[in-house]
Amino acid sequence: MARVLVVDDEKLIVKGIRFSLEQDGMEVDCAYDGNEAIEKAKEREYDVVLLDVMLPGHDGFEVCQAIREFSEMPIIMLTAKGGDMDKILGLEYGADDYITKPFTLALVKMHIEAVLKRAGKLRTMVEYNDLQADVNAQLLFYKEQHIPTTRKEFDLMVYFMEHPGIVLPRDTILNACLLYTSD
Repeated sequence: MARVLVVDDEKLIVKGIRFSLEQDGMEVDCAYDGNEAIEKAKEREYDVVLLDVMLPGHDGFEVCQAIREFSEMPIIMLTAKGGDMDKILGLEYGADDYITKPFTLALVKMHIEAVLKRAGKLRTMVEYNDLQADVNAQLLFYKEQHIPTTRKEFDLMVYFMEHPGIVLPRDTILNACLLYTSD
């Protein structure tokens, strides 16, 4: 399970991102200003930090610099500023990726996955009872016997394996299928 720190002063954005990431089994902490973000990052190592640029206290660039003084945890900058200079500045301060607002949650999740993969923190095996799923190879096994699946069937099984014992609403399942399937 990935641990994510979401930093944005817009509480509605934080709430939406948090809900979506938690639905995917991620553990999410939130901060609403630069000072709080630095303190949380010092207290705990996160797999990825989603960091808004425009923050009260210290701005996102300053927070990024401060985190880089004590950690190499991946940082994805979120900003309404789409200019090349802002992107260059964010990357020079140590950000690993950059997303321009407005964005979709699907895009945020894809960026998180890409950053986690580059950092070697993306889980490759999902297990539940006698089921094992090799996420990278897209292979499903039951008691070590390969079970052929389509891409959509595989993604759905992994989603169910990651959410055991939870009653999932139909819309949640359909959204998960749409977000994580490519065919």
